[in-house]
Amino acid sequence: MTTILSGIQPSGTLHLGNYFGAIQQHIAMQERDADLFYFIADYHALTTLRDAAALRDNVFDVAVSYLALGLDPEKVALFRQSDVPEVTEIAWLLATVTGMGLLERAHSYKDKVAQGIKPSIGLFTYPILMAADILAYDSDIVPVGKDQVQHVEMTQDMATHFNTAFKSEVFRRPEWEMAATTSAQKVPGLDGQKMSKSYGNTIPIFLEGKPLKKLVNRIVTDSRPPEEAKNPDELFLFDLLALFLDASELADWKSQVAAGGEGAPGYGHLKARVREGVEEHFAAARLRRTELIANPDYVESVLAAGAEKARLRARLVRDRALKACGLR
Repeated sequence: MTTILSGIQPSGTLHLGNYFGAIQQHIAMQERDADLFYFIADYHALTTLRDAAALRDNVFDVAVSYLALGLDPEKVALFRQSDVPEVTEIAWLLATVTGMGLLERAHSYKDKVAQGIKPSIGLFTYPILMAADILAYDSDIVPVGKDQVQHVEMTQDMATHFNTAFKSEVFRRPEWEMAATTSAQKVPGLDGQKMSKSYGNTIPIFLEGKPLKKLVNRIVTDSRPPEEAKNPDELFLFDLLALFLDASELADWKSQVAAGGEGAPGYGHLKARVREGVEEHFAAARLRRTELIANPDYVESVLAAGAEKARLRARLVRDRALKACGLR
């Protein structure tokens, strides 16, 4: 059976960009005939997060959010990365055959340094740990966005280097699978840039009421009055509306804005509809999340069961690697 592997960074409150860019796809994938392993990348988070309580809270929030949004633990092994120590063993074995030049070409490392993040050995060797995450479960497919393709290609290189160096077929070559191309993958933030925690422009998935209204009202617009006709394709507010409205309603809003004139909707009306869309879309998940937060033992049991399944697979891969190296 095909094995699909994906990871989720517990770097903060999940937002609309996370949901429409990845989580929605992860939930849909559980209907495929495959073994699915989704790990919460707490080891990776240590390259930027140095607050123990915050990390624990973030990990719990990711687990609760995925379960609330529809992840079925009977179909998916959801687990903490750090609960599978075999991954770090595999990472060291890969590090012994990985050239510096390969790591120096990593886009993610160069991007983070450019953002002012102080470079560390952990940040530099991040792709090796990611490769171990992928290879530890004999993963066949890794769903990615365009900016993550390089990580899978580097993993392919590391697997080949190891297999060649030790004249073995220890690691299975994984393939990347591009996420379905939709406008939802390009979720704009409050300022029109890509929604990202690093830009401080996010809309949390489960925010509601006055806090949500206050945040949505911060969406950047110009000073043109409602009656002035506007090209809806130039207003990123419509990119947000497209996430929640059906084609007919979206077309109606665009038509009114394009026509302008007396009674045409202004930016305030569009923002109000965005807020309504967020609250309506996630209403059921919000209730489920509240129930899960009140039952942390259940959430922990899901993570423990996922880790047990993941470790069974990872031990087999690690033992193959150790034997190939002469360590067993």
